Amino acid sequence: MKKIYITLVFALIAFIGNAQIDRSTMPKAGPAPEINLKEPQSFELKNGLKVLVVENHKLPRVSIQLRIDNPPIAEGDKAGVTSFVSSLLGNGSTSITKDAFNEEVDFLGARISFGSQSAFGSSLSKYFPRLLELMADAAINPNFTQEEFDKEKEKILTGLKSSEKDVASIASRAQAALAYGKNHPYGEFTTPETVQNITLADVKQFYSNYFVPANAYLIVIGDINLKEVEKLVKKNFTPWTKATPPSFQFSKPADAQYTQINFVDVPNAVQSEIAVQSLVDLKMGDADYFPALITNQILGGGGEGRLFLNLREDKAYTYGSYSSIGEDKYAPSRFRATAQVRNAVTDSAVVEILKEIDKIRNEPVSEKDLANTKAKYIGRFIMALERPETIAGYALNIETENLPKDYYKTYLERINAVTISDVQKAAQKYFTTDNARIVVAGKGSEVLENLEKVSFNGKTIPVKYYDKMVNAVEKPDYSAAMPEGVSLQSVVDKYFEAIGGKAKINEISSLVLVYEGEAMGSKIKTEEKRTTDKYAMTIYMNDAAMQGVIATGNEMYMKQGGNKMPLPPTMVEDMKNALGIFVEQTYMATGKAKLAGIEEVNGEKAYKIEVPGEVVSASYFYSVESGLKIKEVTVTSMQGQTQTQEAEFKDYQEIEGIKFPGLKIGAMGPQKMENKLVSATINKGVTDADFE
Repeated sequence: MKKIYITLVFALIAFIGNAQIDRSTMPKAGPAPEINLKEPQSFELKNGLKVLVVENHKLPRVSIQLRIDNPPIAEGDKAGVTSFVSSLLGNGSTSITKDAFNEEVDFLGARISFGSQSAFGSSLSKYFPRLLELMADAAINPNFTQEEFDKEKEKILTGLKSSEKDVASIASRAQAALAYGKNHPYGEFTTPETVQNITLADVKQFYSNYFVPANAYLIVIGDINLKEVEKLVKKNFTPWTKATPPSFQFSKPADAQYTQINFVDVPNAVQSEIAVQSLVDLKMGDADYFPALITNQILGGGGEGRLFLNLREDKAYTYGSYSSIGEDKYAPSRFRATAQVRNAVTDSAVVEILKEIDKIRNEPVSEKDLANTKAKYIGRFIMALERPETIAGYALNIETENLPKDYYKTYLERINAVTISDVQKAAQKYFTTDNARIVVAGKGSEVLENLEKVSFNGKTIPVKYYDKMVNAVEKPDYSAAMPEGVSLQSVVDKYFEAIGGKAKINEISSLVLVYEGEAMGSKIKTEEKRTTDKYAMTIYMNDAAMQGVIATGNEMYMKQGGNKMPLPPTMVEDMKNALGIFVEQTYMATGKAKLAGIEEVNGEKAYKIEVPGEVVSASYFYSVESGLKIKEVTVTSMQGQTQTQEAEFKDYQEIEGIKFPGLKIGAMGPQKMENKLVSATINKGVTDADFE
């Protein structure tokens, strides 16, 4: 009875307690917890090296970071010298060869890496003395050899060559150069000419000037103690010669005087790189630093950002759209809102980005958006505390950014204190559409006509033109006349004549082409069967059918095993342009093709014929000299994603009076793949069953 009485009392207490709680309102958040960050112990060597030590005995590991906090350095006509310094540092030292150095690092299970003004190392704490010794030796006594310098120069030049037509590389270079000017340390860029200007002596001089201890910090974190660190650092880093880096002045960059589009023509671009950018004067110690970060996160900090939700989820213009805002104590940093979009929507994407920037400036964000964004920052901050390099970065920031000692201990409190009003003030201060520089790198022949019509807030945005080296140029002329007598029809006629003549081609009612190649260690066979109105393609891997495409009239689907997956209607409509015995017969009949100009393909001039589509677009290249088709590019754009497939055609072979490419060079994933013609069968070997 007593037990029953006690149970009833507890039940009654619980009932009364629940009745007193109003569950219709969210409980108020408690005070932000204080982050327990160990304050680093510190000492300084006579040569100026400042050392920060944070003991953490949870794991038997240690990490070392060396950072030299120099102001921005202009490299001028030797732009790229920092890349040489970064690569050549860590190749052993004057007392240990590169191979011996790397072997010992591997034996210790350690990591050591270098930058032009930094170094990093990590290992088990029992190897800390040797790790520190190796890092100090390589940093203070670098092994700069002519042999390694020559290897690095060849590597850099090869990289520059391969990025000549890379739209992302061209866009990034233009964005920085236009924001800061090409003579500013943040705006200059490496070219083959500047690399050729650099000698081994230049590398040694740069190292001697700037890899010095005056502005250097060494941060040691892990299972160590201060006395041991002090003893070992003094032993290994005291020989580092005391020196101060040269100082120089550079002009302060300024925003554009008015909102403008800066266009860089990249004829091979299959999508446009867009950046709406402006300069910001923001430092970590500023009172509105955290509001600025949160504002940027709401606008375009990730998959839940407004730019992403608009341009990808709503409009399907791009795979992703983001924004970023930087801080810098030496020079203005940048606010940037970016997207990679397909050519057809370049102008529309620019307008939508500007709309989102204007919206966050003019309309208060919601309580929900602010709360969610704070939660993300807090979560990331707490998770980051598990990484030693994070603690090192915090300790360094407090020293170099003139931050209060409790800056990170009160981080959560600062985040939680940001209000809706703070966000709007930060947006109005740091985000602008009034003097924004809209940098677009893309295919001018397809995007400029609409881009020049872009207007925002009732004003047409003027366009300025630049080449790939960010030099101001006149508007590209896409109306240049073809050689006399050259037309779409004449190019196609010459191609038909080159492969066997129209009479022979018109006799073909069916065609079977088989190509074979190797990729990822497997034999890949592709079989195409064509009639005037039907198409079947099957891919075999090691003679086993993997997948295929079937097209019959208005029906088109992918086939894998017994499964048939219909293709979207818009894609079907576009792919009809590639049916028929020869695609040239079909696209000429539809009237959608156009002669787009002359371009070089592997050093050979070729007429380019474009066949646009809503989802699938194709470009065909025909040799000016021989008339043969030498390249084909197909671009598929769906749900904000763009996929490009290229194929080159070589070594034409004649079979039954018709020439076919003996070699097709394409790609299978990341691997280049050569497909050799195995057979071409004309007017036999095709039945209705092949298209089922």
